[in-house]
Amino acid sequence: MNTATTAKRRYRGSAVEERRAQRRQQLIDAAIEVYGSNGYRHSGVKQVCDAAGLTQRYFYESFGHSDELLIAAYEQAARSVRESNMAAAEAVGSDRVVRSRAMLFDYFQKMKDEPNLARLLLTDIRGISPQVDRAIDDALRASSDDMTRALAKPGQQFDEMLQAGILGGVIHIALHWMARGCDVPLEQVTETALKLGVALLD
Repeated sequence: MNTATTAKRRYRGSAVEERRAQRRQQLIDAAIEVYGSNGYRHSGVKQVCDAAGLTQRYFYESFGHSDELLIAAYEQAARSVRESNMAAAEAVGSDRVVRSRAMLFDYFQKMKDEPNLARLLLTDIRGISPQVDRAIDDALRASSDDMTRALAKPGQQFDEMLQAGILGGVIHIALHWMARGCDVPLEQVTETALKLGVALLD
């Protein structure tokens, strides 16, 4: 086999993999919108495929069943929120209270501005399957790790139980706030949540 033929086959293989990855990403992006709009339990594979502009056969190219797509969508959504929160912390310097406030403000801003993402992350997600529950637990642990990196003093380790309680409290504040139509100003809901956050810094 000559070099040109080998290179052509490699290129063709690479192009096929890129198209497959692109279709998978289309499905994940569509799932965030569809599940966030209708709820996972009220959404089917066909709805997601229609939103992605793909036929159902491409769903099974990337996912064995719908729970796998839900996990992929959840993980992408959770990662985007964590990355945004960390960027907000990095942008305001080293003061830990100021960093906490920036992270919380950014979090509530995203929940308000992206309601489909917020619903996917916070509403009716527990109890779908053990695999989905594990993905949620992994995301919460990643959030705790981010809190440590952003807010801990050098060599400091936060109380794991306290971190879990603060995260749970912030999530419940977000749920209550969203149920009220986000009627409380962002600055006010941030300051309310910060009362929990500062307990970690004491």
